[in-house]
Amino acid sequence: QVQLKESGGGSVQAGGSLRLSCVASGLPYSDGEYCMGWFRQAPEKEREGVAFIDSASSTRYADSVKGRFTISKDNAKNTVYLEMNNLKPEDTALYYCAVDRTCWAVNFGYWGQGTQVTVSS
Repeated sequence: QVQLKESGGGSVQAGGSLRLSCVASGLPYSDGEYCMGWFRQAPEKEREGVAFIDSASSTRYADSVKGRFTISKDNAKNTVYLEMNNLKPEDTALYYCAVDRTCWAVNFGYWGQGTQVTVSS
């Protein structure tokens, strides 16, 4: 059974930083070839892909977070991180970790429950 567990969310003031973590277990990709991504959804807005990292550690970011957010992973711990710096009020959202075979998947197959990030001005 695939499980993704996010942590690290919280409330910060604008300009602050947070580090999100997502621990994965039970992944069905025995060859180690998969993508882990971070998505976010703010109230009354569509879900947005924020950052992605594949098995080769290639990364991709939404334009809105480039230069401020960094995605990384620790394969030994099956953990993906999202370092968020210079946070803005518009970064406020529920942040989800997700996994799929490819970072270009239209709909990622496995999702965590989410962790809330709130940025105040």
